[in-house]
Amino acid sequence: MWQAYLNVIAQGISTSLSLMVVALVIGFVLAVSLTFLLSMENRPLKWIINGFLTLFTGTPLLVQFFLIYYGPGQFEWITQSVAWVLLSDAWFCAVLALSLNSAAYSTLLFYGAVKAIPKGQWETCAALGLSRLDTLKILIPYALKRALPSYSNEIILVFKGTSLASTITIMDIMGYARQLYGTEYDALTIYGIAGMIYLVITGIMTLILRKLETNVLAFERLEMEKA
Repeated sequence: MWQAYLNVIAQGISTSLSLMVVALVIGFVLAVSLTFLLSMENRPLKWIINGFLTLFTGTPLLVQFFLIYYGPGQFEWITQSVAWVLLSDAWFCAVLALSLNSAAYSTLLFYGAVKAIPKGQWETCAALGLSRLDTLKILIPYALKRALPSYSNEIILVFKGTSLASTITIMDIMGYARQLYGTEYDALTIYGIAGMIYLVITGIMTLILRKLETNVLAFERLEMEKA
């Protein structure tokens, strides 16, 4: 019986992975952009960005799913607009919620890494006559490498966060599990299998990310050896 359950639930793996990949790509681009803007020391802009960060890190992801998917439908001017084609699509809303949530947390990670850059590196760039923007173009890629171990955890969290997409009708791993439970009522086996699928995928991802971290952060070991 469990094999039949596994075959059904496994149909949602591709959807869960595609949600994760698209959300991470969009979230990463947004996070890098926001990190640049925060580092430019523009106070009004920082207030706006910090408001965005507070909103998406201070509220549950499930609430964000519901607000993005169900909220716009209450406004006639939205339902009558071209945007409704996207906002009425569950997959788009799931990606949007995951992307914005990931962007908020990733921005905190990246900006923290930028602030942790040794003062000497900032002074070196200033001594070379580089502008603030040119300095950031050099130092932010360096900061992103330093933030990789923490960002690896964010990648795992985004994948696990895709499980909430089933609450807005997305047929991912949990979507098929919920559908199957609705006919079989075997909660322990069905959700146990879904949990094992998440566990196996996150385990594989963790191994890959740890290997990537070792390769990317090799420059730090070389610097320490030279020192």
